[in-house]
Amino acid sequence: MTTQQQTYRQAVVRVPSGPRSVEIADVPPVEPGPGQVRVRIAGAAVNPVDLGVAGGVFHRLGMVNQPEHTGPGWDFAGTVDAAGPDAGLTVGTRVAGFVDGFDRAHGSHAELLVVPAADVAVVPDGVDLVEAATVPLNATAAAMIVDLLGAAPEGGGRLLVTGAAGAVGPHVAVLARDRGWEVTGMARAADEAFVRGLGAGFTTEPGEGWDAVADAGALQERALAAVRDGGRFVGVQPAARLPEERGVSVEVVFARPDGELLTRLLARVAKGDLPARVHAVVPLAEAADAYQAMAGGGVRGRIVLVP
Repeated sequence: MTTQQQTYRQAVVRVPSGPRSVEIADVPPVEPGPGQVRVRIAGAAVNPVDLGVAGGVFHRLGMVNQPEHTGPGWDFAGTVDAAGPDAGLTVGTRVAGFVDGFDRAHGSHAELLVVPAADVAVVPDGVDLVEAATVPLNATAAAMIVDLLGAAPEGGGRLLVTGAAGAVGPHVAVLARDRGWEVTGMARAADEAFVRGLGAGFTTEPGEGWDAVADAGALQERALAAVRDGGRFVGVQPAARLPEERGVSVEVVFARPDGELLTRLLARVAKGDLPARVHAVVPLAEAADAYQAMAGGGVRGRIVLVP
């Protein structure tokens, strides 16, 4: 479409009942206000949280109260289509970012998206926009997990990263080494080469006695039990924070957009330090199929919707 057209396409969920409740609707475009940009989407990743929206998880928790529909989709990458006053970005700039929260009628699974300019980062030259769309939410969450873990104990500390071959885990495995952690990644046996390629050790079972666990795989109680007494645990399910036990400090991450942080993370993607993995590219019109594939499991990297 062109910006002169009266509507644009967006994925919406009217009555959440699973992946097949995702439909494509024509909605009116919105002009960016002060400090905002409108992004023409080149790619938008499908995340597990989107399956929760389509399945009504957050509706049942009272976190969604939209009269007509909710707009799924968090990650995006594309080009600035229009800029409001004081946005600081020009039309045509390649950017990436993510939108958070659940009670919203818009999402990144769309052709256009209006967001605060402070929430996006310029995509470095050499990084493909479809690949960049897999980075914002997962890498930001990983960086915030590592911040919650803090520096390794003096003399080093043993960190287990569950879900080390998933979307968030690989970023944690890389970033945690910057803070002095001796990292071991937990994943399926078939993923050993990938995990070791991140510079981490490898295991298929959580074991026990770890100084800290970053539970990117959302094992929850099973992962907490692997932490030694007095150790550290960081989870990824804000709605299911585990109680502290055995002197283990328990934290949970909830990623928030941070353009400056994302700028640093994308720079590391451009250098090859952090992975940007695309599992499959699917047309926006087939969003329901992409959600169904995500729900089926076995996805390595992210399915990316393209308009």
